[in-house]
Amino acid sequence: MLDGPGSFGPDRARATRSSGRAPAVVGMVAAVAGWLAIVLLTEPFGREWGTGQDARAYWSSALSDPYRFSSWGEHGAYLYSPAFLQIVSPLALLPWQAFVGAWCALSIVALRALTGSRWLALGVVVAAMELAGGNISLLLAAAIVAGFRWPAAWAFVLLTKVTPGIGLLWFALRGEWRSLAIALVATLAVVAASVLLLPGAWGEWLTVLGRNAGRDGTWAAVPLPLWARLPVAAAIVAWGARTDRRWTVPVAAMLALPALWYGSLAMLLAVLALRGDAPARPATNPAAGADAPDRTGRPDVSGPITEPSPAPA
Repeated sequence: MLDGPGSFGPDRARATRSSGRAPAVVGMVAAVAGWLAIVLLTEPFGREWGTGQDARAYWSSALSDPYRFSSWGEHGAYLYSPAFLQIVSPLALLPWQAFVGAWCALSIVALRALTGSRWLALGVVVAAMELAGGNISLLLAAAIVAGFRWPAAWAFVLLTKVTPGIGLLWFALRGEWRSLAIALVATLAVVAASVLLLPGAWGEWLTVLGRNAGRDGTWAAVPLPLWARLPVAAAIVAWGARTDRRWTVPVAAMLALPALWYGSLAMLLAVLALRGDAPARPATNPAAGADAPDRTGRPDVSGPITEPSPAPA
């Protein structure tokens, strides 16, 4: 008999499960295919349509002379802090093609953390330029998302691109001083440890930052100077902090990049990771004790939630 209302229940359930897994499978296939293409196209380096152009600077820069090439737009220029190079240096011991494979895999892990399995295929398409070049925008986005839970992750942002650190205004404007302090202290701790090993390089880095400040991007960047984007970024963070919208922080950080490379637009994928955040509705009766909203507008749910006891008969 097939005329009952639930006759096709098991089949429908299996079909639903299969359709639910399809985006994850497609995303995984896209990620693996993209990874293989990027690794294969990185040799020989420097050819047209080759990959790993940005990652080359992390692999080739020597700790003994990290800023040998450090002019904006120069081939192989290294512009980040000595601390980043120290962290990457063990990975840079790998042969070039193996380094690209490991670096691209790390970026794909960050991408998966931002998009989840459902939107991974879309993420691979959006971040294709970023993955191929090997820049750190996806890692920045992942660090910013993680920074809401672990503020120390902001050290990565401050010690690489620097100016996207404007996102820390979120903590300051909301009075979340503990989180702000953790972010800054963690950054200072990394700097202190790095200075012990490479004291001279830090002075060089500050010189490099000053020398390259105000430089415009190349054809591969959105033609908007930093001085025009920075106030907009600050305003976005301020609005987001006031209205409890975390997704505004990675958007503002992207706008505050020293150069807004087209590949860096992949940072917008962080919005997917924070899309569940929505402005909380104020309680109907703010004076109602435990139901009163805290300063973020959310009701106090710190205690256990229990069902009300039935009234006595």
